[in-house]
Formats: sequence, structure tokens, C-alpha cells
Amino acid sequence: MPERFAFRMTLNPGQAAEYEKRHDAIFPDLVTALKDAGISDYTIWLDPVSNHLFGILTRTDDHTMDALPETEVMQRWWAMMCDIMESRPDHSPVVVPLRLVFHLP
Repeated sequence: MPERFAFRMTLNPGQAAEYEKRHDAIFPDLVTALKDAGISDYTIWLDPVSNHLFGILTRTDDHTMDALPETEVMQRWWAMMCDIMESRPDHSPVVVPLRLVFHLP
């Protein structure tokens, strides 16, 4: 059964327009890698007051999402995004998984 996964990241102040611009031009090979890893219905929301990004995606039971950081396309995406968001030294975004507390089906 597919699982929803929610997380939070932090955008640097003043970078909302650039973040959207870069996602409007997301690498086609990154889209393919995400889908091949079992990810679908992926959305990211911005709280403009806190600069927190809230992401939610659906992933298959047999997803390979954990292997994505090792791919060339993910490394390239992170390198492009690290200047506008909170990132680690390897350029990966700081991701905080969120815990589900309520769901109305």
C-alpha cells in the first residue's frame, strides 16, 4: 500500500521566487529518477512567514527513495539548490521528517 511521506526544509530569506523558478525548470532526468524510485504526487508548499518548505509525497512500498542521494542527477540538483536553502556540507537539504497527527480520509 502506498505511503505518504511529509517533511520540512528551510528556504533562505528572499529566495521564494528563485526556488519556484528553479522548480519550474526541474531537470527531466530528475523527474524520471523520482518516478523510477517509486515517488508520485509530490508537492512542496512554502510558509512565507517562516520560510519553511513543507513537502509531501506518495511512495510505493518497494520505493528506492533512500538510494536517490547516490545518483548523479540528485547530486547535480542539490549543488544547484544549496545556495538558496538550508543545506549540509554535501549540498543535501536539511530535511526534517514530520509525524502524522491527524488524517481525515
